Amino acid sequence: MPAFAEGDGSVGSKDVAARKKEINSSWDIMANNNTTPSIAEFFADKSIFVTGATGFIGKVLVEKLLRSCPALKEIFLLVRPKAGQAAKSRIEDITSCKMFDKLKIEQPDSLKKLVVVEGDIQEPNLGISEEDTARLHNEVSVVYHSAATVKFDEKLSLALKLNVGSVQKMVALCHGMKKLEVLVHVSTAYANCDRKHIEEVVYPPPMDPYKLMNATEWMSEEMITSITSKIVGNRPNTYTFTKALAEYVLMQEGEGLPFCIVRPSIVGAAWKEPLPGWIDNFNGPSGLFIATGIGMLRSMLGNIDGLADISPVDYVCNLLIAASWHTGVHRPASPPIYNCVTSTTNPSRWNVVEDIAEYYTKTPLEMTVRRPSAFFTQNPFIYNYAQTVGAKIPSYFIDMLLQLKGKKPRMVKMCNRIYKSVDTLKYFTFNHWEWSNHNLEALQAVMSEEDKKVFYTDVRPLDWHSYIEAYCVGTKQYVLKEDLNSIHIARRHIRMLRNLRWMFNTVLLVVFWRVLIARSQIARNLWYFVLNLFFKFLRYCRATSSTQ
Repeated sequence: MPAFAEGDGSVGSKDVAARKKEINSSWDIMANNNTTPSIAEFFADKSIFVTGATGFIGKVLVEKLLRSCPALKEIFLLVRPKAGQAAKSRIEDITSCKMFDKLKIEQPDSLKKLVVVEGDIQEPNLGISEEDTARLHNEVSVVYHSAATVKFDEKLSLALKLNVGSVQKMVALCHGMKKLEVLVHVSTAYANCDRKHIEEVVYPPPMDPYKLMNATEWMSEEMITSITSKIVGNRPNTYTFTKALAEYVLMQEGEGLPFCIVRPSIVGAAWKEPLPGWIDNFNGPSGLFIATGIGMLRSMLGNIDGLADISPVDYVCNLLIAASWHTGVHRPASPPIYNCVTSTTNPSRWNVVEDIAEYYTKTPLEMTVRRPSAFFTQNPFIYNYAQTVGAKIPSYFIDMLLQLKGKKPRMVKMCNRIYKSVDTLKYFTFNHWEWSNHNLEALQAVMSEEDKKVFYTDVRPLDWHSYIEAYCVGTKQYVLKEDLNSIHIARRHIRMLRNLRWMFNTVLLVVFWRVLIARSQIARNLWYFVLNLFFKFLRYCRATSSTQ
């Protein structure tokens, strides 16, 4: 039975120390083995099974595998039909997007290696047919399980099915795979966010997952919702809670399987590949970046000096591939866990994202309603005041104008969604954690120089300001599908918004002065004095220009 870290899981605990000694020994053996295949060689003629291929990480992972491991045999993709769209059609839509352009040019026939397997992680046996199950059992060597719900406020019952139940079904499927060399489970660095220091171990679960899942089978949805906060305890949401349970279930039921766990932190836009700044969703910081870009997010709750642990998606996928290579080649005695974070080696702080208003002013969004401006604050009153005056009140006026034009009002609804997102993320912007990354460092040490270049997992060269700027451009180009060639129109719109703001502030100042202040003789004299100085300045400027 796999061992778990007991107590507080601190660096000095016996379990952690023993684990490190065991890992060091296994890495040393591998480092001295000159016959170890490269990563690309390891995947040659192998069949791979990927869940979550329609998700953000899954897309990048599939593209990277096809492009950097050209000798692989095939990749089975578990996809469920959605909104009347067939599973195969969903994959065709994904592979037609810009991120696959480089692959199509370099290896035009590589997409033929994608095999769609219709299924659903909520269904028994993942919803896979008997015929497809038999094929997976006979052919698959490497499995990546990244399918999950990443919604922080997901209902507990559904989060348990998607994040914990799917692990049980995946493990059961893997036990029948005759050629299985490694199962990679994608968890989260925040699965143990109730601890300040997080080691590369699986901690005891916050609750017995089997009893909880059995209880939710007979409880009504209203009953589950009413006790969710008590069940989740000191974790901020159902996502981190169920991810912790999933790790425990994997350790329990995956005994005898070669597997590893990778825990990414906040997954952000691509650093280098498939395209710098590539992003395809509003999740995590992306939605807040866009809200700032359109001028609807004027302030953000959080500690500006706190660590912002954002992991570029290409860094995450490279680690997934490298981790599967090591586990498959060396078969460690205990499943390795990788904390896929950036703050340990290249820390950034939330103040770096304060510059996003400047970046969106240089590369503005077409749908901007106010000139971008934002700041971090730890004071809820200041945040609420800035959002109310700077965003919510203007959103009511904008909706009124939209209704007068016969259009559907949307700004107040958007503003409320932004409020909700900020409230959801404030747990992560106010707190910070320390993660050990001993396994990642050891993995880098045994990778060949060529593999380090192709499957880069060293984030020390990452310049955060350049990365965040590329991130902002990526939201414009890839999420909102805006053409960078028409950026001059967006810039002209930004200048117009700036002039309107200056005009409004000037009119407001004049009205305020004339109505509220200029009732006394002293105030009127001061007013005339200021006007006199202003006109003298204009005459001076005119005289100077005429003499030149």
